[in-house]
Amino acid sequence: STDGGRNLSLDSILMGLPMSDPTAWATAMNNLGMAPMGMTGQPLLPDFDPALGMMTGIPPINPMMPGLGIVPPPIPPDMPAVKEIIHCKSCTLFPPNPHLPPPATRERPPGCKTVFVGGLPENGTEQIIMEVFEQCGEVIAIRKSKKNFCHIRFAEEFMVDKALYLSGYRIRLGSSTDKKDTGRLHVDFAQARDDLYEWECKQRMLAREERHRRRLAEERFRPPSPPPVVHYSDHECSVVAEKLKDETKFSEAIQTLLTWIERGEVNRRTANNFYSMIQSANSHIRRLVNEKVAHEKEMEEAKEKFKLALSGILVQFEQIVAVYHSASKQKAWDHFTKAQRKNISVWCKQAEEIRNIHNDELMGIRREEEMEMSDEEIEDPSEIKETEESALVSQVEALKEENDSLRWQLDAYRNEVELLKQEQGKASRDEDTTKEQQMKLLQQALQGMQKHLLKIQEEYKKREAELEKVKEDKLKIETLLENLKEQESSMSRVCACSQEKECPVEKTLSNSPVKSEREVLLVGIISTFLHVHPFGASIEYICSYLQRLDSKICTAEVEVLMTRLQNTFRQELSGVGASLEKRWKFCGFDGLKMT
Repeated sequence: STDGGRNLSLDSILMGLPMSDPTAWATAMNNLGMAPMGMTGQPLLPDFDPALGMMTGIPPINPMMPGLGIVPPPIPPDMPAVKEIIHCKSCTLFPPNPHLPPPATRERPPGCKTVFVGGLPENGTEQIIMEVFEQCGEVIAIRKSKKNFCHIRFAEEFMVDKALYLSGYRIRLGSSTDKKDTGRLHVDFAQARDDLYEWECKQRMLAREERHRRRLAEERFRPPSPPPVVHYSDHECSVVAEKLKDETKFSEAIQTLLTWIERGEVNRRTANNFYSMIQSANSHIRRLVNEKVAHEKEMEEAKEKFKLALSGILVQFEQIVAVYHSASKQKAWDHFTKAQRKNISVWCKQAEEIRNIHNDELMGIRREEEMEMSDEEIEDPSEIKETEESALVSQVEALKEENDSLRWQLDAYRNEVELLKQEQGKASRDEDTTKEQQMKLLQQALQGMQKHLLKIQEEYKKREAELEKVKEDKLKIETLLENLKEQESSMSRVCACSQEKECPVEKTLSNSPVKSEREVLLVGIISTFLHVHPFGASIEYICSYLQRLDSKICTAEVEVLMTRLQNTFRQELSGVGASLEKRWKFCGFDGLKMT
């Protein structure tokens, strides 16, 4: 009964799940790079190779990858892909027409984890949206609008690429064909402040890590800093004095002593201590001299060993060269082939060259020894007493060596002369080329200087011509000014004569208190105004009347004019204290009788 219940429940589940035909399901699984599996878990294609999917170039996907649903990873735009029907619990997604161009998307913002989903059904709920898009990965938040769109935020950036795969799919809720239950999905990148903030934090963290790595690398390659020098004290002074006497610690102690002296630690109290340390440093010179003598002895012994070894090598070289020479004689030479003869001659030349080089080295060492011996001029009487036979043998060997050395020196001198000739020829060519270049540069400089001088001469001539023109213009202007002055003087004389003849009345007027025709008019108007006011009027009242006629008239001008004509106008004071007032009256009739 239990087995029957289990089979019944499995059959009911299989019947309840919507599924397209097995071939379409196998194609979708093949596109994902996974082995096609049936609904019961059995492989549809037993010999399936994940590396040979329809989407060539895409590595096979691990089915255990987190966030992997039925939506494949992003596909390059130039690679064809077959989109299949996707069945969910409460909706079905139908793929777009493969012949249509891919849906357009905006530029991807940095660190984008949020997508915009448009074209949702009117009856679509957040549960349906979650059911469709949770297959792309972990959904953190869904912000659904009252209209047919929403914003979905995923946990990782690669999940956004999986969600874009669903752009263009037609969605249908259940099996309904109502417009409110259908829609065409449009998935695009969305710009969110949270994504940008997380991306900037991540970039800052990466920058910090990079700076830390660079700092570690710099510290790794940075040379170690010298050890710090302790400050001077009596105890440290005694320690340094002991180190100066020790050969192994002398360099460290002498550096400390130098630092103390440069710091200015020497004074009257510490002078004796420093003198003792300097004295011990001076005594170290003797040790250094003794070490130098020991090293020189070792070097002399090494030279002797080298000379003996070199002489033995030269003897062997002489033997080998003698073999080559004996082989090149006619008795043996005729029995060798051409190739063998060529090899023997080449080997002979090489051996002679190497022998000559080593012989030069040995002769140089002997010359140095002879020079040293001539400087020292040390002769042992025991060595002078030799037998006649040994003297003859040594003379013969010395003559042979001198003969060989002279021959090798001649070869060396010939080679040196050829090299010198070649070097002189190269040097003369280089000197000729350098001289030619210098001559060309000098010629170019002279040409430039000549052009510059010609330009300066032309400018000088132009300036001289301009100066001459200016001088001529100045003379003309001066003559015109003199003529104008003469004309003005003559005109002024004529005008003076005519004025004396025609205007005698003006002269009389100039002597009168009234100086112009305007003042005469003002006197007439004021006289008429005051004649109408027999009790007088203040200066402000008079000026207010006159300013109606001419606004330019001022009170000071009118008062000065009336004070000047004392026989025509008279000023009287009326009132007492604060009510004191100055009034002007017309007295022309009385003044006419007096004058």
